Amino acid sequence: MSSTIPTENDGKVVTGALFMSILGALMAFTSLSTDIYLPAMPAMAQELNGDAELTITGFLVGFTFAQLLWGPISDSRGRKMPLYIGMLIFAVGAAGCAMSHTIPQIVFWRVVQAFGACSGPMLARAMVRDLFSRTKAAQTLSTLMIIMAIAPIIGPLMGGQIIRVSTWHTIFWLLTAIGSFMFVSLFWLPETLPAEKRSSTSIGTAFTNYFSLLKHKVFMRFTLCVTFYYVAAYAFIAGSPRVYISYFGVDPQHYGWLFAVNIVGVMTLSFFNRYLVIRFSLRKLLQIATAIAFMAIATMAVCVRQELYGMTIIVSMIFLFFSMNGIVAASATAAALDEVPHIAGSASALIGALQYGSGIVSSLLLAVFSKGTPWTMTWIMLLFTTAALLTVVGKTSKYA
Repeated sequence: MSSTIPTENDGKVVTGALFMSILGALMAFTSLSTDIYLPAMPAMAQELNGDAELTITGFLVGFTFAQLLWGPISDSRGRKMPLYIGMLIFAVGAAGCAMSHTIPQIVFWRVVQAFGACSGPMLARAMVRDLFSRTKAAQTLSTLMIIMAIAPIIGPLMGGQIIRVSTWHTIFWLLTAIGSFMFVSLFWLPETLPAEKRSSTSIGTAFTNYFSLLKHKVFMRFTLCVTFYYVAAYAFIAGSPRVYISYFGVDPQHYGWLFAVNIVGVMTLSFFNRYLVIRFSLRKLLQIATAIAFMAIATMAVCVRQELYGMTIIVSMIFLFFSMNGIVAASATAAALDEVPHIAGSASALIGALQYGSGIVSSLLLAVFSKGTPWTMTWIMLLFTTAALLTVVGKTSKYA
C-alpha cells in the first residue's frame, strides 16, 4: 500500500504503518475480548456457580446481530462515526462485566460489550475493500491478520498473569481501558468512504441488501467457507480451557502458551499468504487450506477416540488447523467482498455476523454435550471443518 492515505476532505494524511496498526487493533477486538479471560473461565465458573462458556455465547450473540445494524449504517454514514460509537459501547460493556457478580449479569454485559466490539473488525474489512481491489485486499487482510494475531498470543498470557495476582474482575477493567484508548486512536484514522460514494438509500431499505447477499451463490460459498471454519475454531476456543486446564491439569498461567503457539502458525501462514495470493487463485488456496485443516482434525479425532498420544496429538493437530486460518480468513473474505464491492459495508457485516456468530453454535454444543473430555470439542471441529472443505470443492466463479 502507499505510504500515505488521504482522509476524506480535510487534507490530512496518515502513515501506512499507523493506518495498518489501527486497523489491526480493531480487527483484534474480538479475539482480545474473548481470549484474555479464557484462563479465568474455570475460576469464574467455580466462583459464580455457573456455566462460564455462556459468557462466550452471550458475546457472540451480541456480536452477530449488531454487525447487521452497523453495516447499513456505515454504507450510508461513513466508516468512522460507527467506530466512535462502537468503542464507547465496548468500554461501557466491559465495565459492566467487571462489576458483575453472577453469570447472568456477565452474559448481559457481554452482549452490550459485543455490540461495540463488532464495529472494529467489520469496518476494518470494509475500509480495506474501500481502498483496494481483490488481490491487494487479500494481501492487506493477510497483513492485518499478522498484526491482529498479537492479541490471541498476549491475551491468554496476560489473563493468566492477572489471575495469578488479582481476580477476573481486573481483566474486564483492563478491557475498559483498552476500549477507551481505541476511541482516542480513531482520531488518526481516515474516512475511507467519501460522501459521494455512500449509499443514498435509507438505512431501513439498506437491510434488503442482506436478502440479495443471501441469494448470491458465489458470495455465500466463500462466506460459508469461513463461517464453518470458525465454528470449528470456536469449538477449540470455548472448549480448550476445560480440556487443557480441567482434564489435563495444565496450570492456568501456562494455558496461554498452549494457546499462543497456534497463533504463531496463523501469523506465519498470513505472512506467506501475502505472496501466495499473487501466484494462485483464491479458490485454490482455500481448497488446499481447508483440506489440510480437515486432515489435521480427522487425525486428532482418531487419536482422541482411541486415546492415543494424549495432549500431544491435540496440541500438534490444533496448531496445524489454526495455521490454516492465515489463508482461510483473508482469502475467503477478499473473494466474497470482491463479488459485491458496491455494498461492501453490508457484505462485511454479513460475513462477520455469520463468521463470529458461528461460535454460538460451538459454545452451545459444548454446553449441552460436553462431559469434560476432549471428544465433544473434537467431533464438533471435525464436523464443521468437513463442511468448510465442501463449500470450496469445485468451481466457485470464473475469477476465483
